[in-house]
Amino acid sequence: MDYEVVIGLETHIQLNTQTKIFCACKADSWNDAPNTNICPVCTGMPGVLPVLNRTVVEKGVLLAVAMNADTPPVSYFDRKNYFYPDLPKGFQISQFDCSLAKGGWLDLPMPATDKDPAYVRRVRIHKLHIEEDAGKTKNESVGGYSRRLIDFNRCGVPLVEMVTEPDLRSADEAAQYLTRLRQLLRWIGVSEADMEKAHLRCDANVSIRPVGADYLNTKTEIKNVNSIEAVRAAITKEVERQKAEYAAGRKIESWTLEWDEDSQSLKKMRSKETEADYRYFREPDLLPVYLSDAWKAEILAGFPELPLARRARFISAYGLPEYDADILTGERSLSDYFEQAIAAYGGDPKRASNWLLNDVMRLLNESGLTAGELKLTPAYLAKIIKLVDDGIINTNTGKSLLEKVNRSGQSPDEIVETEGLAKVSDDSALRAVAESIVAENPKEVESYKSGKVGLMGWFVGQLMRQMGGKADAPKARAIFEELLQ
Repeated sequence: MDYEVVIGLETHIQLNTQTKIFCACKADSWNDAPNTNICPVCTGMPGVLPVLNRTVVEKGVLLAVAMNADTPPVSYFDRKNYFYPDLPKGFQISQFDCSLAKGGWLDLPMPATDKDPAYVRRVRIHKLHIEEDAGKTKNESVGGYSRRLIDFNRCGVPLVEMVTEPDLRSADEAAQYLTRLRQLLRWIGVSEADMEKAHLRCDANVSIRPVGADYLNTKTEIKNVNSIEAVRAAITKEVERQKAEYAAGRKIESWTLEWDEDSQSLKKMRSKETEADYRYFREPDLLPVYLSDAWKAEILAGFPELPLARRARFISAYGLPEYDADILTGERSLSDYFEQAIAAYGGDPKRASNWLLNDVMRLLNESGLTAGELKLTPAYLAKIIKLVDDGIINTNTGKSLLEKVNRSGQSPDEIVETEGLAKVSDDSALRAVAESIVAENPKEVESYKSGKVGLMGWFVGQLMRQMGGKADAPKARAIFEELLQ
């Protein structure tokens, strides 16, 4: 039987606030010693009261609007009751039926493959709400005995939980969703979205059904996945397992599965809970969140053009290939840099894109900086391209100029003048050097005349080396062709 894969993703997004959601403890404690960023509030001591962090709501609203969700004027907090060692209160403050946002979607541009043409998958959002995180449990073996250690640093860290509808149809689509979500989170500045540091966590709900069916079969939930590639691999493994179970005539059980990165395998953790198991009820210690029109307008002031919209505009307005547009909108700082360089250059956008993708990106990778942190400003990049276009310097000099400008912060014009980098185009100067090279290399001359025309590049290279890379290469080539006749 041919099966269709049905996937829904649950993501927990750590908001990049300075403090936790209900207390003044530091929120991001990834590198801190266990249990050093805690207080009576986030560890659930008797008699304490939570106080809502306003910035958490504001960042949640930003994300909701970016996900095309509706933000009702009133939302409530609820208690999600369950017992686990890393949840000291015995419940989690979350949102249930009246959450910060409703609905929404994210469109995924899927690239063409050998089997399928390019298409767009719309992934609807089932729920989006804010909540606090639980602590972290670590099991370790000491002296032959197993012990469980609890770190409460993460208790109270602000999260957005976002759950999709079962709209994804492959492991590749799930990976693309996480890639685009991570891009969006960083673009609007609400999360660092680093999966290795648990800023973005993902659980995948996976089931299969006969192709053409419109019902949902029993699903399993995959947890403990800390990278996009691991999500892809875990879903692929689970789909294969479910197909094998159905082929053997067995039923799929509603399990929660754990992904083991080391063995690249899935292990059963427990049977899956349902919402009824959590016995939600209103949080009595927190007031409702009232999102007024004035407050929402304040939050959305300066709301940016989103990455997929900018990607589409780069393709239509600048005539860029999808590959270029994807990379140039992968990170907001780089995208803004490109737009500013285009405005300063005024020439062919594709030419500016080539310089950015081939040379500026190398500079970024080597320096570890973002585009906005470079001393090589967009205006300086545009000036270097113009110097090459106008024949004042050659391409190799232009590329070396990128690093010199970024190192010193000087303008390209100043460096060209002070270091004498202007291209040598004078026929007599080029001819004198070319004649000496021809005279000093009779073997190469004879080989060229015997048919090894590829040696022309060697002759031009020798001249460029002797003239410090400043020679006009096309003119030099023409002179050599004349001398070697």
